[in-house]
Amino acid sequence: MKRILTILSFSVIVLTLSAQQLFVGTYNIRNNHNNDAQEGNGWKERVGRICGQINFEQPDIFGTQEGHFDQLQDMLALLPGYDYIGVAREDGKKKGEHSAIFYRPDRLTLKKQGNFWLSETPEKPSLGWDAACRRICTWGEFKDRKSGKRFFYFNLHMDHVGVVARREAAKLVMQRIREIAGNKPAVLTGDFNVDQTNEIYSIFTGSGLLFDSYEIARQRFAENGTFNVFNTDLFTPSRIDHVFVTKQFTVEHYAVMTNCYWSTEAVDDEQLKSSTAPSEISFERHTRHLPSDHYPVWAKVKME
Repeated sequence: MKRILTILSFSVIVLTLSAQQLFVGTYNIRNNHNNDAQEGNGWKERVGRICGQINFEQPDIFGTQEGHFDQLQDMLALLPGYDYIGVAREDGKKKGEHSAIFYRPDRLTLKKQGNFWLSETPEKPSLGWDAACRRICTWGEFKDRKSGKRFFYFNLHMDHVGVVARREAAKLVMQRIREIAGNKPAVLTGDFNVDQTNEIYSIFTGSGLLFDSYEIARQRFAENGTFNVFNTDLFTPSRIDHVFVTKQFTVEHYAVMTNCYWSTEAVDDEQLKSSTAPSEISFERHTRHLPSDHYPVWAKVKME
């Protein structure tokens, strides 16, 4: 009897370890554009809200896009327990936007890391095909401290103008995932600048290697697309920010989080009351803002 209980206990431990949940995602945090501040969407106003969301959700690992070095340092200061990997696209150091990957070292151990440019010369900073900007993909190999399993994480930002650049970048990324990760578990996140109806999107989903976590999620909360142009009233079905996973992952939950915040100053001094609210409660009109011009995408996955 004792032997049977020991075997059952061991089996429970093995099953628990083999099905640890991993919380992943992608967040285009929007670069620190001077014009944004004039509209009330400056980085100083947004960064605390972005990090507040992340600290509440506590993803284990997530990709970011558009962040400059100073922005990433601001985030590190407000995200205790996180670190990141990635270099800037302009010089491979600190100049320009990053496709940085943030992760929790208490959960994940970084084993390897690298970067390649989305161009004909991917090993050095370069402009690819008909792209308007230099584009980069950052990747890392991580070991899950809970399960002991390893996986690869790729994060990118494809061009917003060049159709050929997006198409060829997609092919390059698929090639590199196969070369770097082989048949091991892999996640690909980013701002792809193409939605689920675009033929370039099908390069990923038709590869036989990657699956859209939106499509295979067991539970989904996605009331809008992923791009919002800082307008809280707009709706789009287009998802241009994606979380792709290989077959070793099951997707338990998927969400596009549409959180907003309100300006600290009232639009006017009028105190408003409601007949349906307690008399002690007053309201003021404030302006709604979004932390970024993209909504973050989160997925809770299990690695088999």
